[in-house]
Amino acid sequence: MIDKELLEILACPKCKSEVRLDEAAQRIICTSPTCGLRYPIRDGIPVMLIDEAEAPTSA
Repeated sequence: MIDKELLEILACPKCKSEVRLDEAAQRIICTSPTCGLRYPIRDGIPVMLIDEAEAPTSA
């Protein structure tokens, strides 16, 4: 779905941390424990806009 090389250069626009791919949910997730925003992937394109991101859910 998302090219591995692209994923390696992407960073969270809010906190600049690394991101990881969640293929099952079709989203990119910030790896920072203090941020954790989840960015949607639409039509194979990651939407890396803070306004479009979902906040992490607390468990």
